[in-house]
This record gives sequence, C-alpha cells and structure tokens, in this order.
Amino acid sequence: MDASEDNLKPGALAGVRIVEFGDRIGEYCGLVLGGLGAEVIKVEPPAGSTSRRMAPFVDDVPDPERSLHFWAYNRGKKSIVLDLDTGDDRAAFEDLVAGSDVLLDASVLGYLDGRGLGSAELRGRHAHLVYARMTPFGEEGPRKDWKASDLVHLALGGQVMNNGYDPDPSGRYDLPPIAAQLDHSYAVAGEQLAFTIIAALMARRRTGRGQHLSCAVHETVAKNTEGDLMSWVCLRTPFHRQTCRHSAPEVSRHRSIFQTKDGRWILASTRNAKLLKPFLDRYGLGGDVSDGSDEVGTKDSRVLPGMEGGAARNMDAVEHTIRRYLFEDVPWREAQEAGLMWVPVRKPHENAYDEHWLQRGTYGEVEHADLGRSLRYPSSKWVATGTAWGAHRPAPRLDQDRDLRLSVRPRVIERVPSTGPQLRSVHGLPWALQGVRILDFTWMLASAGATRFLASLGADVIKVEWHKNLDPRRGGAPVGGREAREKATGPVPSRWPADLGGPVGAQYNNKNPGKRGISINVKHPKGLELARRLVGESTVVAEGFSPGVMESWGLGYDELRKIKHDIIYAKQSGMGTKGVYGRFRTIGPVAQAFAGISEMSGLPDPFPPAGWGYSYLDWFGAYSFALAILSAVYHHDVTGQGQAIDASQSEVGLFMTAVPTLDFQVNGREWRRAGNRSPYGQAAPEGLYRTRGEDRWIAITCQSDDDWVALAKEAGHPEWLDHADFRTLEARQAHRSALDKLVESWTTGEEPFDLMERLQAVGVAAGVAQTTRDRVENDPQLAALEWLTELDATNFGHWPVAAPSVKMGDTPQYAGGRVGRGAPTYGEHNYEVYAELLGLSTDEVDELAAQEAI
Repeated sequence: MDASEDNLKPGALAGVRIVEFGDRIGEYCGLVLGGLGAEVIKVEPPAGSTSRRMAPFVDDVPDPERSLHFWAYNRGKKSIVLDLDTGDDRAAFEDLVAGSDVLLDASVLGYLDGRGLGSAELRGRHAHLVYARMTPFGEEGPRKDWKASDLVHLALGGQVMNNGYDPDPSGRYDLPPIAAQLDHSYAVAGEQLAFTIIAALMARRRTGRGQHLSCAVHETVAKNTEGDLMSWVCLRTPFHRQTCRHSAPEVSRHRSIFQTKDGRWILASTRNAKLLKPFLDRYGLGGDVSDGSDEVGTKDSRVLPGMEGGAARNMDAVEHTIRRYLFEDVPWREAQEAGLMWVPVRKPHENAYDEHWLQRGTYGEVEHADLGRSLRYPSSKWVATGTAWGAHRPAPRLDQDRDLRLSVRPRVIERVPSTGPQLRSVHGLPWALQGVRILDFTWMLASAGATRFLASLGADVIKVEWHKNLDPRRGGAPVGGREAREKATGPVPSRWPADLGGPVGAQYNNKNPGKRGISINVKHPKGLELARRLVGESTVVAEGFSPGVMESWGLGYDELRKIKHDIIYAKQSGMGTKGVYGRFRTIGPVAQAFAGISEMSGLPDPFPPAGWGYSYLDWFGAYSFALAILSAVYHHDVTGQGQAIDASQSEVGLFMTAVPTLDFQVNGREWRRAGNRSPYGQAAPEGLYRTRGEDRWIAITCQSDDDWVALAKEAGHPEWLDHADFRTLEARQAHRSALDKLVESWTTGEEPFDLMERLQAVGVAAGVAQTTRDRVENDPQLAALEWLTELDATNFGHWPVAAPSVKMGDTPQYAGGRVGRGAPTYGEHNYEVYAELLGLSTDEVDELAAQEAI
C-alpha cells in the first residue's frame, strides 16, 4: 500500500476530541493520540506554552512560533488561548471540555481544582468525561509536590544506574552514569496513559460514563528498567551498567560496538560462531572464531536465543574486520542475511532517508508554509490495513484555532448494550475490556509485555506455547524460595539459569501475569485445527515472531480472516514485515542502535555512544504494541471491522527522534552528544554530580535564576551568585564546564539522599540516581503509589510484579488479570480453556496430549 492509500483510511480514534492542558510532560501523550486520529485541542495561556520557548529554533533565533521542540511534540494539534484567571475564559474552558471526550491535564497539582475545574467538579457536571491526569510524582504521597525534570525522573526511576560506560579493570566506575535524552521519561508515561485512555473510552461505550485516570511519571519510569527490578526482588542481585549493551549481574568481556575506519560505530554480535566464522571468511579477515567452549571465565552473564556460542576473543576478529571498512561500506545487511545481529549505530536523522522506512510510511511530509517547504517527521509506528496514522498539519500558531470555541457543542454519548456476563475484578468493579479475548502467540518482552497490559485491563489473554520453542527468560527462581530471599544479605542463587530456565521465574512472571496458558503444536494437523477453532473465539491474534512464521503454519492474516472475518491480527517484529529489512533480527540494544537513539546517549566525542543499558525498546516496544492492539480493538468496537497490524520495535525508537531530525533538516546540524544534559537544554547547572559513597550520584536541574539562587544558598556559597560567569542563566550556559566542577566540588562531600531532601525543600529539582534496591526498599513515594502487586504463580510462589502504572477510578486495573495470578506455567490451563471454549472433555484433552497435538 502507498501513502495515497493510507490517506483514504480513517484514524483509529476518528471522532474522538481531546483537550490538552498544562505542562509539556503531557505533550507526547497528546501527540500519539492525535496521530491515531483524535482531534487534540491544546489550551494555552496568553503567553503560550513553555515548550514554545524550548530550543532548538529555526536558524537558532528564539521565537515562540519557531521552536523545533514545539513543532515536534505538537504536530497536528489545534491551539486555543484561554486565561483561566478570568471568569469568561473559565466558562469557555468548561464549554470546550463539555464538548470533548477526554481532558488530558498535565498542569501543576491543584491548578484546575483551585479554579473550580478539577476532576471531581468537571465529571460531576459532565459525566461522560474521561479526565486523564499526568503528574510528576502522583496525586497522593509524601513527594507529590516535588519538582522534577526529565533528568531527575530518569535518575530516581533507576534508568541512569543501568546506563553508561564499562567500569575500569578493578570494577570501579570512573565515569558518571548516563541519562537518555529529549523527554524520554514523559514518553514512557505518555504511551502508557494513551492506551489506558483508549481502554477508558471503551468502558464508557458500555456505561455512558467517563472516569478519572491518574498517571505518575515517577512510577512509570521506575518499572521501565527491564531486568534489574525482578533480579533484585527475587534474587537480591544488582545489575551493573555496560557500554552500549544490557546492564547485567556481571560486567561482560563481550563488548558490542566497534569503530569503523572513519570513526563511526557498528553494533555487531560476536556470538554464534557457526554463523560468524563463514561470514568473516567471506567479508572480513577471517581469524580465530570459537564457540567459547575452550575459554574459562569469559561467559557472558546474559545470553539470548540465537546469541549462544561465542568466545570473547571473537571480538578481535570482528574488530579487525570492521576497522577496515568505512561506515557506509560495512556489510551489515549481509551479516543480517547470514543471521547475525549487526546494525549501524545511526545518528537520529539518518533513518529519515532509509528506503525501508520510506516504504513503510514511517515518516510523513508536513508542509510549513512559512518556510516555503515541507519537513519530514517520524509520524507512524506501525502499518495497518484498516486504519492509518496521520502526518497532519504542522504545529499550530498560538491561538490559531480560536474560532473553534464557537462550534463545539456538548457531547452526547450513546451507550452500546453490553453482551455476555459483566465480570468484576478483585476490586469489586467491572473491567474496562469486557468481552475481549486475545489468542497470544507473543514471546520475549517487546511483544509478550504488551498483552500483559491488556490482561491487567480485563482482557482474557490466552498464552500459546509449544515445549520445543518456549518463551525464554524463565529463570530467576531463588534456591529456597521467598523465605531464602527475605533472609538473604547477598545475592541468592537461581534454581535454573537466569536467561532460559524452568517453568516460571522472575522475569517471565513479570511480563506474563494475568494470562492463561495453553500448549498447542501447530505443526500437528490436530493442533493446527485447535488453533483455528480458538481463532474463531477470539477478538485478537497477537504474535511476536519473525515475519513469515505464522504464514508458514497456515495462520497468516489471509487465513485468519477466513475463519473470523473481523479478526484483529497484530504482529510485532524488529523491523516490521513490510519493507526492505523484514527478515532482519533485533533485540532491544540492536533496535536502539539502528533507530538512532543509542547515538543520542553518552558523553561527547571522543567517547563512544553509551547506548541504553536498560533495553529501552523492549518495554517501550511493549507499551507501543499494546497501544496498537487497543487502538484496533477500539476501532473494531466502533465499526465492527477487523484489521492486520504490522508493528516494529525499531519504529518505536524512530518516533522519539523528531527534534534532531528537524534540526538536521532546518539548521543542517547533526546530533552531538552532550552527556547528561540535552545539547538543546537551557537549564544550568544540570547534570549528574558525584556525592558521598561509592558510585553515588545526584541529578540536579536549575531551570531558572531562582533555582540557582536557592542552590547556592543551600550549598552555603552565596559568593557563587556574584561570580560574573554564573550571575545570569546565559552566563551559566556559556560556562557549563566550570559550573559543573563548582557544583560537584560541593556535592562530593554530601550524603545523596539528605542532599536531595534539602534541595527539594528549597524548590530545586533534584533526585538521587537510585539503584534497584533504593527503589524497592527505600522509596516512600513508590510505596505510597502501590507500584508492586503480590501474586501467586504455580511452581514459583508468591512474589511481587509491577502493578499497572495508570490508576483507573471506575474500572481499576489489576496485574493478576481475570485469573488473579502471576504468569502461567506451560499448558497450565489446557483443561480449562479447551473445555470452556471448544467443549473438549478431559479425556479428549489427554488424548490430544498423547498424540503431541498439545
């Protein structure tokens, strides 16, 4: 399908109107919902949103109408100016809300409540309204009023302690941990709030009533760090950051990035000697390539399917080869075709010109009349047969849509009759996703994590496995169980390997709670017939295999819709099926390198990129895939139409590169890493500063002169305020290096948590770079938000998993889903599911098992 065909398709949220209000932390959520077809009306104060004053600017000339940051996050929205300190504009705001479906409120706590426009008041007068509240730390709890920045969130949430550079040979970290760039914490929160808003809209179709949703950025990012959380919860084992690869219990000798002749970087797997040796013999210098069986003490602490069997010394052969090539000439495509996960570490703008993404419509051309040209934006995260993403118009000029106020009329909601039993959760309230069933062929985190969220919303998620190709990452079950873990003062050994393992383990349990589990051998004729019959009983078929696998089994979309005409078929792979790279393989760090976001993380040259040690695109891929599925389910609920979705893990990363991509097109400037502050950032000082203790750091952001005055006084150094180089924000920006050294000369002697409390008390955004232990055992705000939920899992025990991040007032989520339990063991619900859905007796199920059909 081409772009013109996409232009004929509706957005999945066509007809939905959203009012967006408040701080920039909510802008990503509004952008995504607008991209899915909702009308998003941005209500701004008379001076305009603060993001209009964020760099970079067109020609580097500050202008609130020419901020590339504002353009990137507000594409397709409409703008209305209202001064809510005046009675007339408060009335106009309420009229606008009365004619809308959702109010996305990212304002300061108490702002709308103090003007009679808070959630309780508005929903009391307009029962249809979904009031979606996004705050830095939540609406309740001891730290609800704390100040934050993107950097502070990534520090407190644990991201930075998973991300950075290898330690020196003694194991000491001689460089600071590294934060991701460009508002990634707000994207993590925004994506989860977006799909929960859709679930709330679905619930409203049955009840006619909206509800209150509450999303704390701190809670969402604290669960976004992948492996370290459950490793500490279940094994008391900390993770360590490593250059451009997964954080892990042990620092590996297997590095992942190699420099080309012209100084660029390639991410290249040195594992799987059976594939690597013939490839290097053909495209490289050959060399000593081994499966590692002859090496002692070099085994990597994290091994995934397809990455086994590689000696540490294979790195030498790979490095010698890559050093001979210019960046553009490295045969990474040939490596992928040979089954090796090699990709270029791209700069964020470079994918905008790649034929694969152009074929998929990942980028959209948006006309900017004042520039006399169009600009290319990342504007789509998946390809679908029934709905389309919209590139839309450019971001609005201030108050561009003022006349819209005259045409908005109160919303009239027509209720859709409920069919089937209305099930209730452990909270005694109904689920948001009544009557939704997902036949779940997903595996690994980026796809299996998505259906986890749908189970928390009440969908009946049936996880399908076959014992010869189990979902991995089942390790992390401590010897001695929960009792041994609670008594432990050091790491507890696992009963089986941490990456693969036995029936249920820590990581597997955290990405699959609330699901039912069955076994099917789809290569057996009777097993395939069972799968086809289950399709007929399902709303969605979801999978995360390489392109073509489901088709080879006779379960591709063309076959599925013969069984059920309105089926939703959702698949997610590394690069997506459509396009040039459909068969290429990725895992989180590989997708991140290719998408351009690994290059965005790290210290300035000559340091290499630090990458993202917490495998950002695994959990974020899961959030995005959940959004894709839910948007299709909502479209199906409204229209009765099914569709196929072709999602990719890499596109999720590309969606975050809009600002540097625009900067390249408009100002000709390529991204340059700037450590722990954005190269476009205006705060000074801002960074991660060493404190007392081994590898202890604190994030500090001074956005204004008032913040700087408060910090200097708290430091006991009022003389800093009189220094010519630090007197004004502009002066501090020009002397960042000296300023950072000055601040760190003070923080180095301070206890980190005490310092954080003192700075927050005087109004300075500050947060300790928290370890997993800090978050699990010592964070009172996370505890107040009830961020973990205890669940029983068969053959594993009673353990915490991450609770859903968005609180829903009327249809509360529950990590245990409808089954009220953690992840299922292999085939745990065979008797139950086959009897309930297909009418099979116990004897019939046993006979199918004897025939190895299940």
